[in-house]
Amino acid sequence: MSYRAPVSEYQFLLQQILGYDQITATERFAEADDDLMTAILTEASKMSDEVMAPLQRGGDLEPARLENGVVRTSPGYGDGYKAIAEGGWIGMSADPEFGGMGLPMSLTTAVNEMMSGACLSLQLAPLMSQGQIEALEHHASDALKELYLPKLIAGEWAGTMNLTEPQAGSDVGALSSKAEDNGDGTYAVSGQKIYISWGDNDFTENVCHLVLARLPDGVPGTKGISLFLVPKYLPDENGNPGKANSLKVVSLEHKMGLHGSPTCVMQYDGATGWLVGKEHGGMAAMFTMMNNARLGVGGQGVGVAEGAYQHALAYALDRKQGKTPVEGGTGTIVDHADVRRMLMEMKADVYAARAIMLACAGAIDMGTATGDAEWKTRAAFLTPIAKAFGTETGIRVAEQGVQVHGGMGFIEETGAAQFYRDVRVTAIYEGTNGIQAMDLVARKMMDGGEMAHRLIDEIEEQAERARPTHPNMAEAVWQACETLREATEWLVEADMQDRFAGAVPYLMAFARVLGGHYHLAAALADKGGAREKLARFYIKRMLPQHAAYLIHAREGAAGAFALTAEELAS
Repeated sequence: MSYRAPVSEYQFLLQQILGYDQITATERFAEADDDLMTAILTEASKMSDEVMAPLQRGGDLEPARLENGVVRTSPGYGDGYKAIAEGGWIGMSADPEFGGMGLPMSLTTAVNEMMSGACLSLQLAPLMSQGQIEALEHHASDALKELYLPKLIAGEWAGTMNLTEPQAGSDVGALSSKAEDNGDGTYAVSGQKIYISWGDNDFTENVCHLVLARLPDGVPGTKGISLFLVPKYLPDENGNPGKANSLKVVSLEHKMGLHGSPTCVMQYDGATGWLVGKEHGGMAAMFTMMNNARLGVGGQGVGVAEGAYQHALAYALDRKQGKTPVEGGTGTIVDHADVRRMLMEMKADVYAARAIMLACAGAIDMGTATGDAEWKTRAAFLTPIAKAFGTETGIRVAEQGVQVHGGMGFIEETGAAQFYRDVRVTAIYEGTNGIQAMDLVARKMMDGGEMAHRLIDEIEEQAERARPTHPNMAEAVWQACETLREATEWLVEADMQDRFAGAVPYLMAFARVLGGHYHLAAALADKGGAREKLARFYIKRMLPQHAAYLIHAREGAAGAFALTAEELAS
């Protein structure tokens, strides 16, 4: 499939909308200036366009398979992964002490997004390693860091995370996997894990699993869980892969999409592992990896949305059907009003979701560089929005891409359906979007909604600045903020069940308003240009959806429970 990484969009957002210069003004990221940013994005786009995109369709048609206990990956994936590893893309934000580039998360996020748009199944592999690298950097012993981090960063070894069990999905505390102290600094880990993305491959020397398990004295629930690093092959005295560990791939999941990515059922039978972090402190360590992955998954949604949009646009520019009333038009279906509506909605939402994602990454960078609690709180607040809205945008845009293709969208040969099938799971893993929304209205509002109100204040301040040149758009964004402010005030006073019942529509409303904010900023930066026109479309036609979302959010839980379980089934 053809794909072109939208480098100019990343540059525009980072340089003109999201204040990338603020990041490079810090001592931590001083060397990651605009010239380096351009070089990074340009080189990554070449790899995405020329190496990864050609693998997209083949991975769907020739899936990964399990053959005599060995995972065989899709044709070309080994070479594609090698290109990612040799380019240094896995360790972009990793610690230079262990071979990483130490670049801002903003750049890593942009590169991960473009790779997702090119071939999501393959991009999942480096994303898993990136999350493990961050978890080990923060929580592992010096000995584990020195042995594992250089290998993971170089892409010689790959990383995974093992949370879910057949009886323990979102309720991780219900896991039954156990670990026993071997008395020599290692532990014997036993249990079965499911849904393990890239649980094995045939192109890295080793696969390193982060596994949640409970020690004998671990209390029930999440507070009794520990985290262990369990490699496929035990490192020998020289740090090279040695004897095979007591673990295996039981089977590969048969999935709706992402066929090129092997999702494994893993079995551990007294496998040798090393403790990461403190005993019974596994969730704290794992959340480091999960939060990294949540931003990454949001980027996957945006990346697939970009790929689906490009695919649909190419079809619309080529397909001739019916008479088109547009004078001087192309004579193809892109001139039909409803097709144009869909394409405009797709493009406008991709911009909004990408801006939210990069704003979250920028807050992470500023928190990392300055240690400022305000930036860290901002990043934490934006993370569930970036993950949920990014993945919902991916699903919605991919679905519209099928619709743009008409009947041909339902025919697998066109490739339009693959985007939808591949991206659908992103709203489910790393915490379902419902869980993201519940996190937003509960844990992220333990401050009484202060962070939410500070963001709302920011949006209103920009709207005020925009009034002289864009009065109508500015007023629409300002009014949306006031509606959002009122809903936020109601929410923080509501009981938790009422919050949870309205959590998803509240998150979607917040994302819609943030999208209006970033579109208005684009209109100010590109007066008379295409981005101003797109901003007007979004603010007039899509931003108003926030009001319906907030009506829903403030209805509370009673209506959701109006029917009994028996009545639901009747």
